Amino acid sequence: MKLVIQRVTHASVTVDNNVIGKIGKGYMVLIGVSDTDTKEIADKMLDKMIKLRIFEDENGKTNLSLADVGGELLLISQFTLYANCKKGNRPSFIEAGSPDHANALYEYIIEKCKERVDIVEQGEFGAEMKVELLNDGPFTVILDSEQICG
Repeated sequence: MKLVIQRVTHASVTVDNNVIGKIGKGYMVLIGVSDTDTKEIADKMLDKMIKLRIFEDENGKTNLSLADVGGELLLISQFTLYANCKKGNRPSFIEAGSPDHANALYEYIIEKCKERVDIVEQGEFGAEMKVELLNDGPFTVILDSEQICG
């Protein structure tokens, strides 16, 4: 599993010219799932993500977590995080999870986040989405289950 976490002042996702998810201060998270990912892996990744201290405190130090600042989440499924670009110029996506497996874990992640974060918005699995955000910092962190859970 791969999570690309961007600290944002605001973010939104649009499908067919309709905004389907919108947040203020928090994280916009791109979520990539492989076929070897499990609910247990998702739990560890979400725990790490939610506890990350990447918001600034009163001294300008990154000491505050999502909960500390009342942050919001925008969760977007993105199989392209598993693009393999080793050969040629066209990425291969064979390392990405099958749609059924990836969607099931994506939905699981959304439900688990809602248990811990007051405002959780989401994209639409498999849809053509337009994502807008204002990256605050910029501050972007990549969590990879091979490093976090391995």
